[in-house]
Amino acid sequence: MPNPDGSLAQHYHERTKYAPDTIANLPQPNWQQQPIPFKTYKLGTPYDLKPYLTSAEQVEKRDRLWHRLAHLLFHSYGLTLKMTTMSGEAVYFRAAPSAGGLYPAEIYLISRGTPYLPSGLYHYQPQTHSLLHFWGDEVWTILQEACFWHPSLEGTQMALVTTAVFNRSAWRYHDRAYRRICLDTGHLLGNIELATAMNDYRPHLIGGFVDQALNKLLYLEPEEEGTTAIIALADLLDVKENLPAARTALPSPRHRDYPTISDGELLAQLHRFSQIPPDVDPAVTKPVLEKPDPVDPDAPVEDKYNFPFCLKVSMESDPVNWGEKLVELEQTILRRRSTRAYTGMNLTRSELQYLLDFAYHPEHYYEQGLERSPDYFDLGLIETFVTISGVDGLEEGCYYYAPNAQEIRQIRFKNFRKELHRLCLGQDLGRDAAAVVFHTADLAKAVEVYGDRAYRYLHLDAGHLGQRLNLAAIRLQLGVSGIAGFFDDQVNEVLGIPEDEAVLYITTLGRPKRDG
Repeated sequence: MPNPDGSLAQHYHERTKYAPDTIANLPQPNWQQQPIPFKTYKLGTPYDLKPYLTSAEQVEKRDRLWHRLAHLLFHSYGLTLKMTTMSGEAVYFRAAPSAGGLYPAEIYLISRGTPYLPSGLYHYQPQTHSLLHFWGDEVWTILQEACFWHPSLEGTQMALVTTAVFNRSAWRYHDRAYRRICLDTGHLLGNIELATAMNDYRPHLIGGFVDQALNKLLYLEPEEEGTTAIIALADLLDVKENLPAARTALPSPRHRDYPTISDGELLAQLHRFSQIPPDVDPAVTKPVLEKPDPVDPDAPVEDKYNFPFCLKVSMESDPVNWGEKLVELEQTILRRRSTRAYTGMNLTRSELQYLLDFAYHPEHYYEQGLERSPDYFDLGLIETFVTISGVDGLEEGCYYYAPNAQEIRQIRFKNFRKELHRLCLGQDLGRDAAAVVFHTADLAKAVEVYGDRAYRYLHLDAGHLGQRLNLAAIRLQLGVSGIAGFFDDQVNEVLGIPEDEAVLYITTLGRPKRDG
């Protein structure tokens, strides 16, 4: 019979909300059983990428392709810092952030067959910065078929595939971990987008694929891991691979009738029910073969919320400067760290403007060498609200950020520091941040468009946006930290965010408190 919570995605969201009266009942992780955040293979041919982590001028011309690929993977998901705990255990940090440092995502590379990269399947091994060629058969046609013959795979020679190992995050965060898995993968997609631009590739994002076919192609254990995204890599130095944008997202079925699901099974069931089946109706996949509707850059686009009589403040900004040949972007990715504490001091208004500009206006960075319109699954479903606790020249309160108008629109007048501390589960980051960004979406509307698969797309896109905020903040020497654990309903109630907007992700911004 139909479930009162609507689709399974909506049911999952309701069941995994945190609330003040139930938060203490959550099971605690067994710290002796923390999963290893690396995947290994017993067989395969390794390709060492470390020798190519030099400047382009220091490698032979014949090795330039290896140089580009080595830098792309390193700046996407490479190990950037090693720390030793009090017990002597080594802890590694990667270029992309992950909740709890659990790193549930994996990267595979599929080669069509190039002069330097034989056809087949490769796994990126961040612990050694190498590619492991573990299967050499022709696999490109299988990839194309699983992606409904997506046009971006017709003219490219390589594709990256991101997957998730569920238990790495579920071990600590249980059923709610699916949110974090998708947000963490979104961080990774944000890095891939920028790292490809730094190395003369254009990533074409593909979210519509037959999950079972991809999992089988990559030899994944379907109950333990699953494919999350595919990125066709177009080589911008090859004129034949300068491809137009194509559609990124396809719907899965929307499940309103489903069996009772026990606690501990919600994550696996949502991922399974949000898959696109092999026998999907051809009418569903038809749009992937059609060109996107042309966009008139001069046509006015209305932002979703325009509250009457509210204070409106322009957020127009000059772009963040990423340096000659994006050298500052490369260095920023490598030194990015999540901030552990803020001073509580103010940001300047221009700093907040810079942050929002880089996250929401990639077209301003085309002249610096970045993609004018990078791929998301459906950014039009994401809304943004910002609480201002300490920004020079801005009144305290909660604002809606209207990206098309490039302005913030105030909806509540109040200093929310005390409430943010409570809403963020008692984390001081919420209280001491100068500004807090909330990414939200109308989940019911998203499910109408994309079925239960919408839940993946929304959190992947929110993580992608969050990573752009992360990097812009680090470039400006500010502090930044994402938060995926919060009291869901209370955020809307306290801040005045419309109740139809499901909160997906929180990013705190402020002056970092330096150690010592």
